[in-house]
Amino acid sequence: MALPIVLYSTAQVRALDAHAIEELGIAGYTLMKRAGEAALRYLRTRWPMAHRIVIVCGRGNNAGDGYVLARFAHAAGLTVTVLSAAPPEELRADARQAYEDFRASGGVAHPFSAERLTSGEVIVDALLGTGLEGDVRPELAQVIRAINSSGRPVFALDVPSGLDSDAGVALGEAVRADATVTFVGLKTGLLVGDGPEFAGAVFFDDLELAPAPSAHLAPRLTRIVDAEIREALPRRARSANKGNFGRVLIVGSGSGMPGAARLAGEACLRVGAGLVTVAVAPENVAAIAAGRPELICVGLSGETALAEVLGRVDVIAVGPGLGRSAWAVAALNAVLKSGKPLVVDADALNLLAEHGAPAREDWILTPHPGEAGRLLGVSAEDIQRDRLAALDRLIERFHGTIVLKGAGTLVGARGRTPGVCERGNPGMATAGSGDVLTGAIAGILAQCRDHWTAARVGVLVHAMAGDAAARGGERGLLAGDLARELHNCVNL
Repeated sequence: MALPIVLYSTAQVRALDAHAIEELGIAGYTLMKRAGEAALRYLRTRWPMAHRIVIVCGRGNNAGDGYVLARFAHAAGLTVTVLSAAPPEELRADARQAYEDFRASGGVAHPFSAERLTSGEVIVDALLGTGLEGDVRPELAQVIRAINSSGRPVFALDVPSGLDSDAGVALGEAVRADATVTFVGLKTGLLVGDGPEFAGAVFFDDLELAPAPSAHLAPRLTRIVDAEIREALPRRARSANKGNFGRVLIVGSGSGMPGAARLAGEACLRVGAGLVTVAVAPENVAAIAAGRPELICVGLSGETALAEVLGRVDVIAVGPGLGRSAWAVAALNAVLKSGKPLVVDADALNLLAEHGAPAREDWILTPHPGEAGRLLGVSAEDIQRDRLAALDRLIERFHGTIVLKGAGTLVGARGRTPGVCERGNPGMATAGSGDVLTGAIAGILAQCRDHWTAARVGVLVHAMAGDAAARGGERGLLAGDLARELHNCVNL
């Protein structure tokens, strides 16, 4: 089953479960058996040649899913070893029924032993699921460490044990799965924060349930998907000219930083902006013009030069390589007074954090965790601890559209369901990658004239470009490699 576009919080998924049981009359054990069937299907899809599996069960409903899977896998001809990290006698309700049916079928649950983990070709994590509150207890942390050090691929049921299924952070210790199958609703924690690192490839099964038509189950997140590119950047008319696709100004590249504005400007052109001007420190003009002659270069020797070009553009991106000098402050102030739609990044964000600015609706802010922390007066670690909460705070403080960069980049705005991008890779953690994103968003904004659409699509094509550039390997990726791939990504 394809991943859904919408993601829910753990509490919302529990409400969907309750709706099915209490309103639709579907027995909880029926849902558990459906989960076991789905788990077996996806396990065999992911590891079709595996014949020996080890299932590690805890004491809650996640363990019930594991016992159902064990019974079905044995019936399908697989060799199954079940290791119980908690006495099965402590199981309750549906989970206890799952264990009893497993035992009635001839199954035996062995007390957990790290040595037994290597008897399988795949380990199934049915230890904790979404029921965890607070850090993993020491005795279960030892089980998780044993699973992670086993050298065997791991398949997690619902969420990897120890992972906060809302924030995507490890609660002390967490299973590092190669793949995860999640049920009923796609949980936010699988795609935000460190979730993708722990979840691996994510599969989904709705267990034949449809979301209840209830306002309190509005999605917490939506995935940013390819179809949005075509909607934002439709096929061009044959009679089109460059004036139809927007005029963008990139303000940045203070003394000694010519590359930042050039990368942003090239990205802006690569996504289809009609005309791109870079306004930079005078000493940078020659280097940028020589390296990318398609860019119009203006040396900012004073506010007069900037005022002249501000009146000729539709969209302004400010910040790449700007610096924090008096020259940079003057340039940023002029941009903020221009009344033009803005994309604000890098040093422009740091200047906002230092000097402050009124909230506004006509800008897109694109902070990485460090910049977001400075904007909110907290550390980057605080931002990463709960990225969704940090996004909410940024929106409340600055309004507009916020792009919180990082693995699982988030896009949010007031009155909108935030978006998450699951594309991208660690190779993109390289100097200039953020400048390319700034230019991509600005270039798309100049064409579609919608901040929300431009931010989402800009984030997506930037991540897709990074994945395309990394086909030969992630290490050693350059920001310029991303810029060159953007042309293909906006022409799906």
